Amino acid sequence: MKPPSIKDIAQALSISIGTVDRALHGRSDVSPSTRARVLKKAEQLGYRPNLAARSLKLNRRVRIGIYFPRDIASFFDPLRAGVRAAASAFTGVNVELVFRTFPRLDEGDLELLATDAGEKFDGILVAPGNPDHIGPALNQIASRGVAVVCVASDAPRSERLASVAAHAHASGAIAAELFSRTIRKPGYLATITGELTTLDHAEKLRGFAANLAVFAPHLSLLPALESKEQPELAYRQATALLSHTPHPLGIYVSTANSIPVLRALEEKNLFGEVQVIATDLFLELVPYIESGKILATLYQRPFAQGKTALELLLRHLLNGEPPDTITRLAPHIILRSNLDLFTGYLAEVDDTANTGA
Repeated sequence: MKPPSIKDIAQALSISIGTVDRALHGRSDVSPSTRARVLKKAEQLGYRPNLAARSLKLNRRVRIGIYFPRDIASFFDPLRAGVRAAASAFTGVNVELVFRTFPRLDEGDLELLATDAGEKFDGILVAPGNPDHIGPALNQIASRGVAVVCVASDAPRSERLASVAAHAHASGAIAAELFSRTIRKPGYLATITGELTTLDHAEKLRGFAANLAVFAPHLSLLPALESKEQPELAYRQATALLSHTPHPLGIYVSTANSIPVLRALEEKNLFGEVQVIATDLFLELVPYIESGKILATLYQRPFAQGKTALELLLRHLLNGEPPDTITRLAPHIILRSNLDLFTGYLAEVDDTANTGA
């Protein structure tokens, strides 16, 4: 009889192959109860690791291309740090990471992918901008046998293997509910985002608009301002927005491009009159949270996104594990009251990103 495999354990417990693998290898992202169930079922089935296959894995070289934008660095630098951390944890496996950088989402990515068409990659991680623009290029890469994983957003109609991102719709919904609980009088809300052709940005706005209609019908939503991840454009848009009378009662900045918006609010002396919900957490943003100048920020956990994406790609390449097609990480709500829980971790991630460790 064929010896039992990880797949047999997963089927017996109705859980994913990836969860079984993490439990068997003692990784931290599995609950104690699930690990106990997996180990018990492995013993019942008589599972034994395939030492020959493991030996082959330990002698293997894997080459991964990483295609992330330069801007906004406060998000994409921790994303890269998470990728590096995942690679260093695969001891015994020679993981070569080739980092390629383009200016910003949907700008320069297609040209870079075309330039690298002759590169011999086993897999790539890519942050997609407009899925309609980048989809055909990802299909060509996948047709060459290269595993493609989207990170930070998605190109769902492409031949990508999987995608890992924050739950964008939930982020927008949370922002809407927070505003509904803190702004009681009728008025307007504004949103400043990236480009709405990027799926992540569009989903945040959908979640925000839908939940605002449910929780705060007294608040009207102005048309979204697309800052294209350009700080100076975000500053000009915010300055123009705040020059109107009446000014909005709240602003949801749904990308990490929040500092220029906060600078405009400071210059107009409107902190306290205009509630702000930002996105992500980085050192420049911390004083604004500590002082109460912004209500909250919704942390997309870029380090965890990068780490998770590379882990599932490597498990697929090395062990043949089919990853979940879509992995969505729950956003963390960071307020002044719980900021201390994140600042130490933030410093570690920032140091890793700056040193390239």
